[in-house]
Order: sequence, then C-alpha cells, then structure tokens
Amino acid sequence: MIAELISSAVALVLYLNTLSADFCYDDSRVIKTNQDLLPETPWINIFYDDFWGTLLTHSGSHKSYRPLCTLSFRLNHALGGLDPWGYHLVNVVLHSFVTGLFASLSRLLLGESRWTLLAGLLFASHPAHTEAVAGVVGRADVGAALFFLSSLRCYSQHCATRPCSAWHWALLLGSLVCAACSMLWKEQGVTVLAVAAAYDFFIFHRLKLRQIAVLLFKRRNVSLLLRVTLLACWGLVLLAVRLYWMGNKPPSFSNSDNPAADSPCILTRTLTFLHLPAFNMWLLLCPHTLSFDWSMDAVPLLRSVSDWRNLQTVAFYIGLLLLARFGLRSPAKNRETNGKAHITNGKSCTNGHSYHAGSSFQNSDSELSRNIENGTKKSSHLRTTLPTTENVVVFALSLLSIPFLPATNLFFYVGFVVAERVLYIPSMGFCLLVTVGIRAMYIRLSRRSSKTLLMYCSALLVILYGIRTVMRNRDWQKEEMLYKSGVTVNPAKAWGNLGNVLKNQGKVGEAERAYRNALYYRRNMADMLYNLGLLLQEGNRPSEALHYYKLAIGSRPTLASAYLNMGIILMDQGRMDEAKRTFLTCADIPDENLKDPHAHRSSVTSCLYNLGKLLHEQGLQEEALSVYKEAIQKMPRQFAPQSLYNMMGEVYMRLNQLNEAEYWYKESLRAKPDHVPAHLTYGKLLALMGQKTEAERYFLKAIELDPTKGNCYMHYGQFLLDESRLSEAAEVAEKAAQLDGAEFDVVFNAAHVLRQASLNQAAEKYYGLAATLRPNVSIL
Repeated sequence: MIAELISSAVALVLYLNTLSADFCYDDSRVIKTNQDLLPETPWINIFYDDFWGTLLTHSGSHKSYRPLCTLSFRLNHALGGLDPWGYHLVNVVLHSFVTGLFASLSRLLLGESRWTLLAGLLFASHPAHTEAVAGVVGRADVGAALFFLSSLRCYSQHCATRPCSAWHWALLLGSLVCAACSMLWKEQGVTVLAVAAAYDFFIFHRLKLRQIAVLLFKRRNVSLLLRVTLLACWGLVLLAVRLYWMGNKPPSFSNSDNPAADSPCILTRTLTFLHLPAFNMWLLLCPHTLSFDWSMDAVPLLRSVSDWRNLQTVAFYIGLLLLARFGLRSPAKNRETNGKAHITNGKSCTNGHSYHAGSSFQNSDSELSRNIENGTKKSSHLRTTLPTTENVVVFALSLLSIPFLPATNLFFYVGFVVAERVLYIPSMGFCLLVTVGIRAMYIRLSRRSSKTLLMYCSALLVILYGIRTVMRNRDWQKEEMLYKSGVTVNPAKAWGNLGNVLKNQGKVGEAERAYRNALYYRRNMADMLYNLGLLLQEGNRPSEALHYYKLAIGSRPTLASAYLNMGIILMDQGRMDEAKRTFLTCADIPDENLKDPHAHRSSVTSCLYNLGKLLHEQGLQEEALSVYKEAIQKMPRQFAPQSLYNMMGEVYMRLNQLNEAEYWYKESLRAKPDHVPAHLTYGKLLALMGQKTEAERYFLKAIELDPTKGNCYMHYGQFLLDESRLSEAAEVAEKAAQLDGAEFDVVFNAAHVLRQASLNQAAEKYYGLAATLRPNVSIL
C-alpha cells in the first residue's frame, strides 16, 4: 500500500495551486449559468437535461448525459454557492483517489515493487491531466475514472474469489454497477466493460491470440465465456438505454467544432481521423504544448497523402501493431516474463524477488489450454504469480485504446478535434506501457551503474512531468492567463475569448484589438463579430456596431442576440419600421439545432419585449399586448420577467383594464420585489384608483430603493402636483432635475411643476435647460 499512498499524496500536492483558481472557460456555462444547479430547480431535472442544462431530447443538445457529475456540482453549489475553491477541492481530491486506485491496479500487474510506484507517480504527475483536474468541467473525466477503476478492481477481485460464493457474485454486481456509474459520470466510462474482458483474457487467464481463438471456437472454459458475454450484454443494455434516453438522435456540431467531420472530401476525413490518435499519443509522450481548445484550425486538416504528417500516422500505427504483436505472441521458454528476472548464460538474475525460469506461468500452449478447460478450477499460480510482460503490454494497450475509441470519430462524430481531458483514462494504459518498458530495459541491463542511471532518468521524467503540471496549473488560475497560453495553438479562439475577458475588465481598447485579431485569423466567426459589435455599441459607435451585427447575422442567421441589439440601435436612430422587421425576424427563429437554446429563447423574449415597447409608444396597445403575450409564452425559465410583466401592466392601464394592470404589476413585484419601475407604475395605478396613501407608499419605496435616480423623484413630484401639494412637488421636481439634468423628460417635468407652483424664475431656468437638450422640440 506504500506505493498507493505516495502516489496519491504526490497527486494531491501537485494540484494544490489549483485551489485558488477561478472558474475558467467552459466552467462558466456548466456552473454559473446552469439552472440545474440552483436549489429552486427540481433536482430530478438533472436526469432529463444534458451536462450544460439543455433538455437531452432537444435538437441542440450535445447529448452529453452526465447526471452524476452534474449532481456533484449541485452539491458543491448547495454547500458553497459559486465559490470556486470548493469545486477545485473536490476535483483535486478525486484525482488523488483515482491515482491511488490506479497504483492499486498496477500492483496487480507489476507486484509490490518500485515499478508500481513509478506507474503511480507517472499518472499522478502527467501534465495532460491538468485540463481534467484544474478545470472544473474536467470532473466528468476524473469522476468517470474513479468508477472506471472501481469497476475494474471489483471485477479483478471477482475473478480471484472462490466461485459460487456470495462475495463472488457481489463483486460482479459491484463491477457492473460501478460501470453504469462511470458511464453516468461521462459516456466514456462504459468502455470499462471491454477493458474488464481484456483483463479476464490477458491478465487473469494469461491467454495469447491463438489460445483465445481456441477458447472461442472449441467453447472451452464456459465460465469465462459466460462472464465476457455478461459484460457485453450489460454494455449493450447501458448503450441502448442511453440512446433511448437521449431521443435516439445523435448530436449535431458546427464546422468549427470538428472541421474534418464537416469536410466533403473522403480522403481528407480519412487522413485526418487516422492522424488524430497519433497526435493524441504525441501529447502523452511530450506534453510540452497544451491548449484549452484544439478546435477550428488548431490541428490543420490533412488534405493529401503528400502531407508529411502522414509519416507520423504511419509510425504510430506501426508502433501500435508491433506492441500488439509482442503482447499477443505465443510464450516461449526461458524468456523474461513478469519482470522479476531473465536468463543470462544459464543464471537467474533477479531484482529482489524470487523467480525460477521454469515457473508455472511459462507453460506451453497445451498446458495453458488444459488449465483453462476446467473453468475456475485453475492452478493456484494463476492467482498468486504476476502476469507476463507480454500480457501486461496487451492489457495496457487495451486500457490505452479502448477508452479512447469514442473520441476517434469511428462510431460517430464528436464535437471536438482534440481534448486533453479525454486522455485522462487512456493515459493509464500509457503510464503502464512506459513503466513496463523501463522495467524491461532495467532487467536487460547487466551493469549496476547502468541500472542506477536508468532509475535516475525515470525519476527525472517524473520530476519534469511534475514541474510542467504545476506550471500548467498556473495557466488555469485565471481566464486571461489561460487564453494567452493558447494564442499560439488556436489564435482565433484564444484572441476572441481574451477579448471577452479584457472587456469585462474595462480594457475596451485592448478588447477591441483582441476581437480584431481573432477575426484576422477567422473572419466568419459569428460570436466574435457579435462581440465586437456589442463593444462598439456600448462605446457609442452605433453605425459601426450595426455593420458587425449584420456580418454576424450573415455568418449565422440564427444569432438572435445580434437581431436584438441591431433592433435596439435602429429604434434609437428612429428607424422604427426597420426595427419592427428586425424584431419580428428574430421572433420567428426556431431554437432547433442550437447549442444554447436557453440563451436563444432569452434573446427572442427580449426582442418581443422591445417590439411590444415600440408598439406601446406608438399607441398600438392591442398589438403590443399580443406581442407581450407571445413573449411570456416563449420566455425561458432563467429569464428575469419583471420588466416584461411591468410593461404588460402599463398596456392594460392604457386600455383602462385596471384590474388586469394591477395583477401584472403585482406579478412584476413578486418576481423582483426591489424592481423600481414596477413601484412607480403601480403607484400611479393606485393613485388613479383613489388609493392615495398606498400610492404614496410605493413612490417613496421607489426613491428608497434608488435615491440617485431622478426619474423616481419625477413621478413622485407629479403625484404631489396632482394632489395639489405644490411646495412639496416643486421641491421633489427640482431634486429630480438636479440628479438627472441630462434627461429631457425629467428636466421638462421639473420646469412644468415649478411653473404650477408659481416658481417662475426656477421654471424658466429648467425650460431653458430643456431647450438646450432638445433644440428642435417646442417646450411651450
């Protein structure tokens, strides 16, 4: 157990600097804006929504069904709200547990030795894990790995226990349940069933390729075949249930998510998809260049056979085949088996463990066949000795390749090109292969100095991995650092995201340059065009903003937020007919096949709100009412409805339907008790209905909620004027003009109230100010 404890401790220490990190990249959408984490949302929704909070059967859903992971986020939210510290702590602790379980699995394969410790330390320190551990979203991979290894360990214990005992079947049931839990943390977890079958074949029964064929065709060892059949059937049941639950439809992705999948050329798709596993292997071998995102053109498509990267692809698959051939070849006598010793000039050279060249796991094919014929009544050496190096190699290859299969685009297209967090589970096989390779070199070296040098090199590798991990963790501290680190790999995405961060920091000039840099690398990015337009709109450059909104809509005609802001600019410019058409176009856009249908419906609702407001101001109350009703019907769960309800009340008030108006004003205040406009409008309604005392209470409450807003004083002043409390009205009106001297309505109303109070000199002053604000408007 020493190796497990040391490996877990190292994993914990290496990621301590992530505890002070913020939410980065996808964390915001999964944590901050995911309604499934909120206490008011029924917890059962977790089992109907995808990882991002979208209904799983929706056409725009990513179909990433990970309810157990989302449930862990909800528990985090219940305990600590949106404090990132708690979320990162859970990730680090889970990674430590996974590392300990992996070292425990390695002990079954490598024995109680330095090699188990080396495998555990390699996994604990590998820099490719930083995205999975340092990024909160990566908990899906870490949690799936925890149940993945738990399932595998249960299965290994099941194989080793006395058959037909209660514990024997309990372990098998535990393995199947953990496999299901692993899949419910992340889809990749279901592959543990195939890895468990590989363990049964190659580790527990120590079979070779020819022996597997004999086993299958001659139906020897029925219990083994039954176990593997059970694993296969359980896997099919899990996949079938999951496919049914997600609506029997695959997810759809944009061109930028997976450019190769969208390529019309079969050669391009084939060459690129064949190359991507080789690219991922290089990330495991040399994790020097890492990135938060590998989409778009981060890995350029392979468009022809003359692309030099095809040599990397060929080398990768040749190496894979050679390793597989080594692992599946038939056993021969006097060959190094489990790393304990090998034969040199007839002498046994050991590394501290007793071993005999004629040990029982070097049996010939016929001997092994006889051993497996008797089902579980095998010789005790199959449970007490370590597997051969060849068997460990083929199992490590299974652990490396099988969990990676869902990411290969072989069975279905995925929504990414390369994702480092997907390598979290496959890296276990990689760490085993590296350890077995180092062990084989160690055994073959005859000089003690050479062996010592090799161990120092191994220790140096772990140290270098650890240093790189700690340094990479620093990139995940803040979004600005993360995006800057990705500029060289994916400049379009990195610059665009960096622009958002700089904008939130108030660095408008730097943000604009970042957006333009992103568009330099990829001109048709609708999100970047929209973000640049929004930046320009907020900077009082409406004409330029309008240009970029139009470009964004041209690139993505379903971008509702671009229609919304374009309509608002057109309204401000007095182009009411164009604004109407823009809002109506937006309202008719369906949310089918959209990544974030909640955000889309929010923008559509806002478009309808603004359209209704425009119609209301034009005196078209019946049309405005119809539009507001449509907005309420389309309003998503997370939309803040207080302004919409308040405007419904205003329309009903204009239509003299006072009871309906009162209902909607109360709904607005119920949705947001401190909503100032609703206090003012409800106060006006109460005054109209003769409830003067109540009306004044609401006006005063509005002033209390926002004492710096002149509009509140303006409405209260008008109320006092109607009540013939002229001196009070004049005082309040003048206060309003002092607070909002740049607002024409406030200044003009102040002048009117002061004139009614016979304060003509003060009234003349404010009439003059109103005239300067709107020179073309008659104030008489």
